[in-house]
Amino acid sequence: MPRLTIVTDAWHPQVNGVVRSIENTNRELARMGVTVSMITPEPFSSIPMPTYPEIRLSLAMPGQVGRMIKSQQPDYVHIATEGPLGLMARHWCIRNKQPFSTSYHTRFPEYVAARLPVRASWLYAYVRWFHNRSGACMVATESLRQELSGLGVKNLCLWSRGIDTENFHPRPKSEKPFGLPRPIFMTVGRVAVEKNLSAFLDLDLPGSKVVVGDGPARAELQARYPDVHFTGVKHGEDLAEAYAEADVFVFPSRTDTFGNTILEALASGVPVAAYPVTGPVDIIPQGSTAGALDKDLQVACLSALQGSPEAARALAETYSWQAATEQFFDNVVEARTQRRKRGLRQRLSTRSADADAV
Repeated sequence: MPRLTIVTDAWHPQVNGVVRSIENTNRELARMGVTVSMITPEPFSSIPMPTYPEIRLSLAMPGQVGRMIKSQQPDYVHIATEGPLGLMARHWCIRNKQPFSTSYHTRFPEYVAARLPVRASWLYAYVRWFHNRSGACMVATESLRQELSGLGVKNLCLWSRGIDTENFHPRPKSEKPFGLPRPIFMTVGRVAVEKNLSAFLDLDLPGSKVVVGDGPARAELQARYPDVHFTGVKHGEDLAEAYAEADVFVFPSRTDTFGNTILEALASGVPVAAYPVTGPVDIIPQGSTAGALDKDLQVACLSALQGSPEAARALAETYSWQAATEQFFDNVVEARTQRRKRGLRQRLSTRSADADAV
């Protein structure tokens, strides 16, 4: 039975796409017979991330993380994030010639640059440095693979996402959900500056706007937009029921690398409105009635209002966590193969150079 260690800086109590993706992948890996061990921030002391205290930064040393990896005796190592734990795991793997794969979940250069006076170009240099030593850097969409390739990131491969179509499904709609008049335009996710929520909340739309989620920008946005209904965080059945009450799901982010919430909305039979950027353009086919993409978000919202709930549901059903996890594990195996091939090429090159010198 193969053993896999996953190292991630993003874990509970955080609620985000990274955490949900790893959870769903772990469940499917167990069904495939893979033994998964996790290295997460839980056992470490931590400090709050500047300007975003909900995210904790682990205070770990390479030796600590290395001893944890060694004790788990993995056949494969996957580093899910570029934070402190990911950095320490990378250091240990390189030092001990342990092949590893990585994943690029979040456009953190843009997120950091939005909060601190740091150039995104400098942070992308870190992204190249971090991922280019891995045997495989996994990204969720083809458009993101092309973008990162243009920025010099190597060994890129696809790892798509899935959706739980049993939990998220169409349901009868209330006459006045949340006590609000229809149509309901809803967004779900972290309430933070990088999500570009004001682009949605500024729109002049019929009916009502609903924001499901929490985050550092909630208090400010709630004060600026008193007519918008903020529900706070929802989980499980409550979240699924909330999705199903929407008439249009609005995805205003321009920086997400995929958008798991898009799949959750589609599975709930809710057409999606978004910008034509990475994530939405990879999920919503051109001409599909499952949603509408437009550079003018208001145009997209009004077009999606005429969309087809049946088409939305049918599109979601083409995504499964089983298929996504098989893709993930194939990439993990390939990462070890590629590292060994590169090592062999380097040794042969060195021998050739030594022979020429003689």
